[in-house]
Amino acid sequence: MSEFHTGGCQCGAVRYRIDGPLGNAGFCHCRMCQKAFGSFGAPLVSVPPERFRWTRGTPSTFRSSPVVARGFCRDCGTPLFMLEDDYGPIELSIGSLDDPNAAAPDHVVGVESKLHWADRLPELPAKRTEDDRTPEDLTKLHSLQHPDHDTAEWPPKG
Repeated sequence: MSEFHTGGCQCGAVRYRIDGPLGNAGFCHCRMCQKAFGSFGAPLVSVPPERFRWTRGTPSTFRSSPVVARGFCRDCGTPLFMLEDDYGPIELSIGSLDDPNAAAPDHVVGVESKLHWADRLPELPAKRTEDDRTPEDLTKLHSLQHPDHDTAEWPPKG
């Protein structure tokens, strides 16, 4: 079987498939990406449109500039893509891939808008979720998200 990748939104209403390898991956710090992701920037991976298809649902879009459309799930709000008019590839949000480790960024753009504290993130103290939660608290964190693989239907019946 040839290489393929799948992904989708948090609630499972929108799913996609990429037939073949992923393209270039990067991280954008521009202000539009900050707002679109509600974060300090956007990790994106390029995919030629001829190897990409929606397999469940259709994303909503918002034109963040005269030449850029951004796609997201209308049900859960997950950012899914950025598509620049006349550019070519669709830029998928790396976090929406079922295996986000498959798309390690190799460049950074939009640094004119980078938040002054962004470079310090790797220096901050780190801990696992269970390090400051009781076992009872952890049971409440059971994920209701779509799993990181394709499903015949979602949500499951019953």
